[in-house]
Amino acid sequence: MTQQDSRPADASGVFRLGGDLPVNRLGYGAMQLTGPGVWGPPKDPEEAVRVLQRAVELGVNFIDTADSYGPFVSEQLIHKALHPYPADLVIATKGGLSRSGPDDWRALGRPEYLRQQTELSLRHLGVERIDLYQLHRIDPKVPLADQLGELRLLQQEGKIRHIGLSEVTVEQIQEARTIADIVSVQNLYNLADRSAEDVLDYAERENLAFIPWFPMATGELARAGGPLDTLAKTYGASPSQLALAWLLRRSPVMLPIPGTSRVSHVEENTQAARIALGDAEYQALSQAV
Repeated sequence: MTQQDSRPADASGVFRLGGDLPVNRLGYGAMQLTGPGVWGPPKDPEEAVRVLQRAVELGVNFIDTADSYGPFVSEQLIHKALHPYPADLVIATKGGLSRSGPDDWRALGRPEYLRQQTELSLRHLGVERIDLYQLHRIDPKVPLADQLGELRLLQQEGKIRHIGLSEVTVEQIQEARTIADIVSVQNLYNLADRSAEDVLDYAERENLAFIPWFPMATGELARAGGPLDTLAKTYGASPSQLALAWLLRRSPVMLPIPGTSRVSHVEENTQAARIALGDAEYQALSQAV
């Protein structure tokens, strides 16, 4: 078996975060490595460790997490599974949401809170600097200049390498870029929900990484006889694999981060990087919604 056979994520192509951090475009999102409601530990922590280790074996070198996943459960599992980290592994985390229970998420962007959470993420991940730190949500109760200003200070102190945003509009990105150097945007985006199309177009024009969360929402598209189902049979692939292949084809700045808590699913997802959609198939999927 060649390295290309054993590392399918390599086939997704490379994007340089901030111009200096090369990552394979097909990454892994670690939110599902927690208990129900993204709260507490997973039912099978050892399987979670195996999932992370297998993702890296398959060529994934970009892992996205957040302090609020668990809270901190996801970051701690990443440390347990992968530390000491491979030299090319980029771990992105997020701060700015507080948790008080399952499925409860509240924006909290006070500078002292963002600093506290950054310090805790450094400790839980076991790193001296976070490669990509993303403001999980803009807190409407706190001036954006105060939120990003604190992240800039942490960047100047060497605790953050690059800064990103999550769930923002084009106008918010533009405002943020007057305060700090922004290298990535993470918004809800998938084949069935393209409401962030304008944000993706802006990110592509400005060469910002666009990290779509919930990337594999297929729903009605995957029904028997539906567009994904029909094409999946043609390619010998699953509907989820086609949804990921469509994202990778959609834009060179796209970094999908499919998440799962099972090794078999991470193996299936990474194979999507090898699917090269033709023009007709890409258009058919694009027009299916």
